[in-house]
Amino acid sequence: MTLSIHAVTPDFVAEVGDVALNQVSPEDLAAIREAFTKYAVLVFPDQEFDDDGQLDFARSFGPLETTVFMARKGHNLRLHKNLADVGNLDAENRILETNNRQRLYNLGNRLWHTDSSFKRLPAYCSMLHARSIPPIGGHTEFADMRAAYDALPDATKRRLEGLVAEHSIMTSRGKLGFKDFDEGEREAFAPVPQVLVRRLQDSGRMSLYIASHAGSIRGMADEEARQLLDELTAHATQRQFVHAHRWRVKDLVMWDNRCTMHRGMEFDDQRYKRDMRRATVSDIAPTCEQMGLAVAAE
Repeated sequence: MTLSIHAVTPDFVAEVGDVALNQVSPEDLAAIREAFTKYAVLVFPDQEFDDDGQLDFARSFGPLETTVFMARKGHNLRLHKNLADVGNLDAENRILETNNRQRLYNLGNRLWHTDSSFKRLPAYCSMLHARSIPPIGGHTEFADMRAAYDALPDATKRRLEGLVAEHSIMTSRGKLGFKDFDEGEREAFAPVPQVLVRRLQDSGRMSLYIASHAGSIRGMADEEARQLLDELTAHATQRQFVHAHRWRVKDLVMWDNRCTMHRGMEFDDQRYKRDMRRATVSDIAPTCEQMGLAVAAE
């Protein structure tokens, strides 16, 4: 049976059925790629995965990232190094205590962001699989940065052309008061340059590229940069650009980090278990390189 695609809106978010991703055919994979280019967020219900199966599917789209927790010496990983652990469980599958470092760190996922923009080679796409979910809360919201860019005034588009922001995961965590980074993490998470506007090589569409990880803009005073980043985030996360996904167990949601932002919504993480496992595929090149900008290291 050919897979079925049901659009949530004409060009943002679609549900995909009649496919088992742990044994996907080349024809179905080609159809998924085409739909992904158009809709940027795909929802695949009822997907049976073990970790190896999820990683195998993700590798169909490119090389995999390793979890940021690899940067901290002595951290006890619960999952495979190529899976981001975005739930609330420790290595023994117990709910993380209120003051647990990993829990406090993961609270940053509730800020609007795009995965791995704090890496010089950022993320192309992410694939999050729901193994267990809370009965209430814990939705994920996605913002269409292509539509947000299209809706900007022409004067703003001209102002943004060629601008480069500095991204660091220490910036986003710092907004929540989290500063517990060791020396190895501070070196690994040093700020990296990313364009504010990028062209998507597959669709040709233009997109904003911002995140809570962005803290400054090269050549701009800090206060002016913060104001601009805040204004762009407020613009891009207006209701007309945002879709909220209510998770079901075994959902796999795949999103394009090049042209979306997302955030996890609050739930009672001291009462309910949430086991969510994310595989993340690297982009083909740094954003500045993709846009033809020669950016010196600072």
